[in-house]
Amino acid sequence: MESKIKLFGQKIKEFRKKRRLTQEQLAEIIDVDYQTISRIETGYYFTSFENLTKLADALNVEIKDFFDFEADENTEKIQKELSECIKKMSAEKLKKLSKFIKEFL
Repeated sequence: MESKIKLFGQKIKEFRKKRRLTQEQLAEIIDVDYQTISRIETGYYFTSFENLTKLADALNVEIKDFFDFEADENTEKIQKELSECIKKMSAEKLKKLSKFIKEFL
C-alpha cells in the first residue's frame, strides 16, 4: 500500500489535470514555485495548511476531497473484479457488454 503522502499527491495531480492546469499554472495561482507542486504530487513534500486551503480553492474542491483514498481503493478493486469477469466471457457476451457500456455512457 502506498504512503498517505503519495496518495495525497496523486489526488492533487488528479484534480489539477481535471481542471486542465499545468503544474506551473497551479503554482502561479497559489503563489508557490512550480517545483513545490511537483514535489507535492510525487509525495516528496507535504504542504502547509495555508497552501492546502489555496490548493482546494484553486482546484474547486473541498480539503477533505484530497484525503478520500478509500474511494480510489474501491474503484481499483471493482476494476480488477470486472477485468477478471471479462477475461472469462465469450466473444458473443463481450459484444453485448460492449454495446451495453456504450449505451450506458
